[in-house]
Amino acid sequence: MIVLDSLPLPPRLLAGLLPVLALAAACLWTSPAAADFRLCNNTASRVGIALGYKDAEGWTTEGWWNISSRSCETLLRGNLVARYYYIYALDYDRGGEWSGQAFMCSRDKEFTIRGTENCLARGYDRTGFFEVDTGEQRAWTVQLTEANEQPAQKVPGMPGGVAPGTPAVPGLPNPPGGTPPGASGLPPAAPPGSKQ
Repeated sequence: MIVLDSLPLPPRLLAGLLPVLALAAACLWTSPAAADFRLCNNTASRVGIALGYKDAEGWTTEGWWNISSRSCETLLRGNLVARYYYIYALDYDRGGEWSGQAFMCSRDKEFTIRGTENCLARGYDRTGFFEVDTGEQRAWTVQLTEANEQPAQKVPGMPGGVAPGTPAVPGLPNPPGGTPPGASGLPPAAPPGSKQ
């Protein structure tokens, strides 16, 4: 018989309590690592973020996340649903943008837009996003940096990893985007840096 605080527990109560204690202990020891898509703003400015991705239902763009200087925000929670994600960022304080050649729909106010076709005809802006290749990792963090900062170095074996944990996206305006948009399934792109 197990004794707690010098009071014996009846066998019937003990039989019901042991499975509950075992389950609670298992939950404490097997907590999963966070698997999210995050963005860290490592600049001296406030930034606005729009995000594009393709899931089981097709292309979606969402915005705006407003991220303070030197802070991070989780844009999507849970395991990543795609290999490629697309970001457009605005520097609210000093002007400029982080953009690319993957054109998707956006608008000035908060939005969730399905599809990337006929943005203007549907009443949206056509905006150039830059591509982020997550390499099919479960979690990823993007770091926005100032134009004069050097990108962090890749740390092998770390998901989405560079010290301290993520790839840097250097520079304002229009940093390099990586793989051409056509390689990952996006429609053909217009000239870089143009907002149509």
